[in-house]
Amino acid sequence: MLRQRVLTALVIGPASLLLLFLLGGGWYAGFVGLIVVGAAWEWSNLAGREQPRDKALFAVSMLAAMALAWSSGIAHQSWPLWLALIGWLLCLYWVVRYPQATWQWEGVGMRLAMGVWVLLPCWVGFLLLREQPLWLLYVLFVVWGADIAAYFAGRAFGNRRLAPRVSPGKSWAGVYGALAGSAVLALLMAWWQGFDAIHLVVLLIVTAIVTAASILGDLCESMLKRHRGIKDSGQLLPGHGGLLDRIDSLTAAVPLFALLAPWIG
Repeated sequence: MLRQRVLTALVIGPASLLLLFLLGGGWYAGFVGLIVVGAAWEWSNLAGREQPRDKALFAVSMLAAMALAWSSGIAHQSWPLWLALIGWLLCLYWVVRYPQATWQWEGVGMRLAMGVWVLLPCWVGFLLLREQPLWLLYVLFVVWGADIAAYFAGRAFGNRRLAPRVSPGKSWAGVYGALAGSAVLALLMAWWQGFDAIHLVVLLIVTAIVTAASILGDLCESMLKRHRGIKDSGQLLPGHGGLLDRIDSLTAAVPLFALLAPWIG
């Protein structure tokens, strides 16, 4: 299993990065859209729709929504990001109140709607950030770096659990490690770009918010999996489980960063 996991990461990771930064226009939108369609297939299972027909219907619906957003120009507007912000604030409330507030979202329709505000604005966020590739690369490294820092901090100091009823493996030490790791990346970015003190402070604040959002994205998916009684969102990636398991943090971090990035300058 470990060998399969490593091989999958070595193939998919570099290839995805190359495609993200080499493709442009419709090709780029299509590549990211393909990932979103795969994630929508798995989200249908999280919503309680297990049959392939139901999964395909939700995936095709997401594809149609992206095609409509692209043709109408909505894909290059910021208002879908505000939809994501409102949706993620709801998710935060549900994660904090799990399982007491489960009745508010356990319906299939509500969980499918949750998938729309999680996945569609993420696609829009990727499109908007592609116009400034440096920021796109930055948010990817922030999410990945925070995840790595959280893992090691949690293993070393993780005694106090963050959300034991949602994800018993996560700890407050992991949160502090993630924030510290992303702060280091922010300092390096500010030094590289020659930011003054004001822009540095703004970058640190935005980075901390986005790091917290990435943790929320992970917790939200864990909540849905726990409710469904499943370990992985799917089996699309050999050795890694589901596609959603790999991008859950990005679904929250990317649209929020795209919304806040103009404040950085």
